[in-house]
Amino acid sequence: MYKTIVVTDQAKTPSLDLNVITFDQYLSDYPKLGEPRTRIINLCDTEYYLSRGYYCSLLAESRQHRVLPSVNTINDLRYQDDADERLQPLRPLLPKIVGNLDEPVVLTIYFGWVPEEEWKKVARAIFERYPSPILCATLSRGENGVELQVERGNLSAMSSVEQAAFYERLRVFTKQVWRSPSRRQHRWDMAILYNPEETNGPSDAEAIKRFVKAASKVGIEAEVLRSDELKYVSKYDALFIRETTSIDHPTYRLSRKAEMEGLVVIDDATSIMRCCNKIFLHDAFSYNEVQAPGTLVVASNKAQELDRIEAKFNYPVVLKMPESSFSIGVYKVANREELKDKLGIMLKESALALVQEYLYTDYDWRIGVLNGRAIYACKYFMASDHWQIYNHASNEVSDVSGDSETLPTFEAPRAVIDAALKASAIIGNGLYGVDLKQKGDQVYVIEVNDNPSIDSTIEDAYLGDELYLMIMQEFVNRLEQRGRD
Repeated sequence: MYKTIVVTDQAKTPSLDLNVITFDQYLSDYPKLGEPRTRIINLCDTEYYLSRGYYCSLLAESRQHRVLPSVNTINDLRYQDDADERLQPLRPLLPKIVGNLDEPVVLTIYFGWVPEEEWKKVARAIFERYPSPILCATLSRGENGVELQVERGNLSAMSSVEQAAFYERLRVFTKQVWRSPSRRQHRWDMAILYNPEETNGPSDAEAIKRFVKAASKVGIEAEVLRSDELKYVSKYDALFIRETTSIDHPTYRLSRKAEMEGLVVIDDATSIMRCCNKIFLHDAFSYNEVQAPGTLVVASNKAQELDRIEAKFNYPVVLKMPESSFSIGVYKVANREELKDKLGIMLKESALALVQEYLYTDYDWRIGVLNGRAIYACKYFMASDHWQIYNHASNEVSDVSGDSETLPTFEAPRAVIDAALKASAIIGNGLYGVDLKQKGDQVYVIEVNDNPSIDSTIEDAYLGDELYLMIMQEFVNRLEQRGRD
């Protein structure tokens, strides 16, 4: 749990039921021996480089105190040469009245809040880009349309009425976001990102309950949230993503944001980026000599490209979209006409597609890997009367996916384990599910998945609750290591 300290250069502050100190006190009295993890809200003036406000945030970071605003945010507000980039994510949120601006709109934002209802989403988005107690945002009409300018706010320059409103938002912010209830006895806070409405999510509801229970056993208070509920990622020490990931999706953006805030994150943004794109995987496997099915990257469905494919492979062949999961966006084609048609459809959505040799096996191996160690082994059998594990065209719920068999990792073939570890090491040191096929004594890596399936009664069938504890203990190890770094 964190202790919150407000550092100010104001001569007087109202009673806030908070620990409020001056910059001089923070400079001389901290860090303290044996102090708990500390969050700093820096209210000092940060207008000038090397000002007291600048040094307050700089010292906070050197003391491993989590601070708002960070030094990076202070510098970002001083050097704003990315106006177009900053405005672009806000455009879908801008009220219709922006298109008829005659006079500039000035928003004074306190911890992401403004009183005007129509501007609340915009204010929140600006605060998430520039996490700072007070922001002044100006929207105006320029030569190229709407322009945005964001500046730091100065508490000392505000009227008494404005200061009163600001201190009320400070009280609300620290109470709702940065203050941990005293009743909690856990060392760390974790957000588990989960969408209960997702059809093919990586974990079912029972598995999520077991993750929460396992987290508690190792000193982590875990809160299950949907992506649209995770507004204050800096509130947490760790983020565990149990929602299907994608680059153009909140999961990736939240992962990246959490990493930048210093959280321990699984899945980390780099793993998401690498695993989500099969073009990257194919190239990485080739470069690192990981045995995989023969694969071609194609950019058209013209006759010359079809000839190249047919010269390398016999029919049937497998077509894959670069970004796909749970067998969606994967097709088997039996002849040239089907190949041309399917490629034409796929290349309308992606500049590149993959064509892969077809290797039939009764089942695929899935090896779960955590930080370079195999933690579970599963056989996923093909869906009934289908060539894949998932048959999304089936009208029978029972036939959508095939059966599974979970084994202790020491019973899986050594070659399968070794291939899984070699392939996952290319991606990183996170949590992965490596899909492989075995034909005779040959093992082929199909892909490495970030955010692998961990469902109750399937992947945990052998280890049971121990599987969830192993994953949560990895978070603990990383949290403790972060504290030593």
